Amino acid sequence: MKNFQIIKALSSSSAVSNISKEKGAMFIAGGTNLVDLMKKNVVAPDKLVDITGLDLAKIEFLTGKVSIGALAKNSQVAEDASIKEKYPLLALALAAGASQQIRHMATVGGNMLQKTRCSYFYNTDMPCNKRTPKSGCGAIGGSNRMVAIFGASDSCIAVHPSDMCVALAALDAAVLVEGPKGKRQIKFTDFHRLPGNTPEKDNTLESKELITSIEISDNNFTKNVHYLKVRDRTSYAFALVSVAVALDLKNNVINDVRLAMGGVAHKPWRLTEAEEFLKGKTVSEEIFRKAADLSMKGAKAYGGNDFKLTLGPNAITEALTIAASK
Repeated sequence: MKNFQIIKALSSSSAVSNISKEKGAMFIAGGTNLVDLMKKNVVAPDKLVDITGLDLAKIEFLTGKVSIGALAKNSQVAEDASIKEKYPLLALALAAGASQQIRHMATVGGNMLQKTRCSYFYNTDMPCNKRTPKSGCGAIGGSNRMVAIFGASDSCIAVHPSDMCVALAALDAAVLVEGPKGKRQIKFTDFHRLPGNTPEKDNTLESKELITSIEISDNNFTKNVHYLKVRDRTSYAFALVSVAVALDLKNNVINDVRLAMGGVAHKPWRLTEAEEFLKGKTVSEEIFRKAADLSMKGAKAYGGNDFKLTLGPNAITEALTIAASK
């Protein structure tokens, strides 16, 4: 690891100002992903701006919404009684992520910004367009069991690793940021990017912007929700496929629904077409299976991950069935 400077920011504005002064500077909070990347020389910042002293760790229940500070720990949010009551899908997704130790360190903002776990990205001896643009994608034609089936490109077939972000995409969250140009708000479904020709760009943050909080509007998804994570082992493993389901049921009829998948794309994958299909339908295994099959339109596998074409719809059907039975 190369030498670097570290400074502690005292305010959001000073954090943005400090990081704007130096091209090779990065924010650090929990560091559960960034430190690993630095150890492996995947990233090598000249300066780290420590933001852990900022007042950005609050969970505030406001009129019609909740505001969760970017520095709130994953475990803090997952274990909050009011989050469990009003936004249980988020709590379930957070509890499925990583390990208890990491959830105690990882922050909400850091979780959103974590890098793919594609093995080619972490191995600096191998080609990876996300790490080194125009070097090639080793996963195409290589070891590709964990890769995308939606939204991939000839430049990159990696997937986004977060569980929390799948739930936030399903719940139509908003991301609040602050940067050199001031403050702005980003729809969560617009925050992460598909790879296209620039897979090195994971999200739509502008240069030197800092995530300050996320907001989720109140909704009726407080009972019939489920987060299904299919993985190789039940602890500290990333999703092969995950499904976030939130149903608003009235007399067994689907009044409203949210569906999103993880482990299948470069960003949390929202299933809007399946949502529209399910609205107004009576709960049944047949309807859930049709929605699951509809969700797989456009899916493409790469050899090692062909199983996801079967696992995906099976997981959607199971997650919908479990959510409806609660």
